[in-house]
Amino acid sequence: MTHKDVERALWRRLLLNRFVAVLASLAAAAGLWNGYVAMHNHGIVAGRVIDAAGHPVAGATVVLWVLNFTTFVEKARVTTDADGRFVIINRNSHHIQLNAEKPNAGRSTRVDVRLYFRAQDVELGAPLVL
Repeated sequence: MTHKDVERALWRRLLLNRFVAVLASLAAAAGLWNGYVAMHNHGIVAGRVIDAAGHPVAGATVVLWVLNFTTFVEKARVTTDADGRFVIINRNSHHIQLNAEKPNAGRSTRVDVRLYFRAQDVELGAPLVL
């Protein structure tokens, strides 16, 4: 066995040991997570408002509540469009609540939304029901 073969075998053992593999896996996971966060951190909350019969409610007011240390405080209000859709932008909190209301149509219960990071974009899976 030549000196180059021994040197090549030493480098192979150093690069393929479990300590290097674990550190490389952690670095890859951190890089992927940071890439995901960078592409999904616009602070957008989107959803729909419907009535009890399942029809979209136009002109309903959707209220965004943000956790302020111990209590929830109102942060923003938006109005739904003709299809009952709403979009709230520039939200910056890990824990929010949403509810909708419209005069003569009723009020929805508050929906609790917990997020993985502060400005995570989220679309509600279920609509707010008046």
